[in-house]
Amino acid sequence: MSFPIRAITLDLDDTLWPFAPIGARIEQVLHDWLLQHSPATATLFPQARMRELRDAVFAERPDLVHDLSMLRRLTIERALQQSQADMALLEPAYETFYAARNQVECYPDSLEALARIAARVPVAALTNGNADLQRIGLSHHFVFQLGAREHGAAKPDASIFHAACQRLGVAPGEVLHVGDNIDMDVLGAARAGLRSCWLNRGDLGHQPSRWPHADIQPDLQFTTLAELADWLDAHPLFASSDNHESVTA
Repeated sequence: MSFPIRAITLDLDDTLWPFAPIGARIEQVLHDWLLQHSPATATLFPQARMRELRDAVFAERPDLVHDLSMLRRLTIERALQQSQADMALLEPAYETFYAARNQVECYPDSLEALARIAARVPVAALTNGNADLQRIGLSHHFVFQLGAREHGAAKPDASIFHAACQRLGVAPGEVLHVGDNIDMDVLGAARAGLRSCWLNRGDLGHQPSRWPHADIQPDLQFTTLAELADWLDAHPLFASSDNHESVTA
């Protein structure tokens, strides 16, 4: 399949790195911190109950579905309140969580492939999550990062895809969005008029192993980011880096 690609938007969680180990670590790190600084909170909200509280806060605030950082902050705030803890602990508790959230371990193929891809076309991070590429140390591979919190709406809303295309200075039909999530990434991008690539690594229990939709198909489908880099190398006429200067800050 051949089509012009002048830029790429790339999902982060479960595309560049697996999120499950991060999710487990942040729960443990936050619990350990609370044990030290607010034992009453840690006792009242062990990890399982803290997850229940998080889910309840998320369900109560659908208006904040695009802002995972605020939802997490509200969860910690409520845990401190219900345990009658010192509310001055809120910000350091959140920072403890957020530091752990940005400790990622990329898939083995990701870093080399990302460097190869970014050398060929501009790459923008497009994420519903709250990872910080600057803190992680990968921002130099991207022309910008656009998160759902910053934009005000989350994938699969077409507006976040269109906002990324506008910042890239590239028409949607010449932007390839790459991600693992069928609904958020592939269907969202396709319905917004972008080209789509399903990165189906096969290690996510919540995802089917085969493409489940007959009406919309991904333009490309790979099991690793390295395969996408190989595809771009094999199709030089359809992947051009001559528009780097058109990207706006």
